[in-house]
Order: sequence, then C-alpha cells, then structure tokens
Amino acid sequence: MNTFHKNVLIALTAFGIAGAAAAQTAPAQPEPGRHGHAVSAEQRAAFKAKRAERQAERAAKLRAELKITPQQEPAFAAFLAAGKPAAGQHARAQGDRAQLAALPAPQRLQQHIERQKQRTARMEARLAALNNLYAVLTPEQKQVLDSKAMRFGGKHRGHRGHGGHHGERGAAVQS
Repeated sequence: MNTFHKNVLIALTAFGIAGAAAAQTAPAQPEPGRHGHAVSAEQRAAFKAKRAERQAERAAKLRAELKITPQQEPAFAAFLAAGKPAAGQHARAQGDRAQLAALPAPQRLQQHIERQKQRTARMEARLAALNNLYAVLTPEQKQVLDSKAMRFGGKHRGHRGHGGHHGERGAAVQS
C-alpha cells in the first residue's frame, strides 16, 4: 500500500471517529406537546373546546338519526356518558410512562395488566349502557344504531391513508 492510500485511509478513519463522537452527544429534548411541537395552554384549551364541540355535534346527529324520545333520553345520555374517557386519563398516562420505565420488568408487566383490567371495566360499562339503550329502542331505531355501530366508539376511525385495508396490503406483498 502506498503512502497516499494510507493517508486517505487515516483521514477517513479520523472523520469516521469524529462523526461517531458527534453522534454520541445527547439529542435535543423535544418541546412539550404532541410530536415535539410546543403547545401553549391556550392552544390546548382551544383544542379541547373544539373536540368537545365535535363530540356534541356527533351526539346531536346520532340523537336526531335515532329520533330519541323523551322516555329514551336517560338511556341515551347514559350511553353517551359511558363512551367518554375518564377525566385526566391521558395526563395520568403521560406521567406514568416515566415511572413505568423505572420499574423492573415484572412490575411493569403487572402495571400493564392493571391498566388492561381498567380498560376492560370501562368497556363493560359501555356495553351495559349500550344494552340499556338498545332495550328501549324501537326496531327501526335498532336498525339505525346497528348501521352506525361500526362508525362510533373507536379511537382509530379515519386512519385509512396507509395503504388501504391491512389484509389487502399484506396480500399484495405476499403475491
């Protein structure tokens, strides 16, 4: 190997070491908020108000489509209330992540199981409220509710921009 090649190899090695050292520095901490964007208290309050307004509009639309009578209103209100998340649930989850990371693996798994039991209890309460509402509906109202049932209550509705239905994408990859 001649001297020129050795010098080039040494220079590239030095640049590689310098790049690795630069990569080892602590990454910048994202600002609070979703996806690292700063969110002010006013923006958060505006978002919550807008979300509450959309939920109220959807509830009013469902009430109108079902043609809820005054006698059915208590069961419908209980159904809507059962679908709302517990107050402060998201904020607790954010704070729990740091504490969860500090726990040993068995305790972390136990915490996950406890949270899953809480989710199951909330789902059972929603089911009970749905059954109570369903019991007071007419056959025509039940048909309307059945046609809407797949569209409400899920967290991930509307996320269809990632390659269509999961099964279709998987089938396309395999063929």
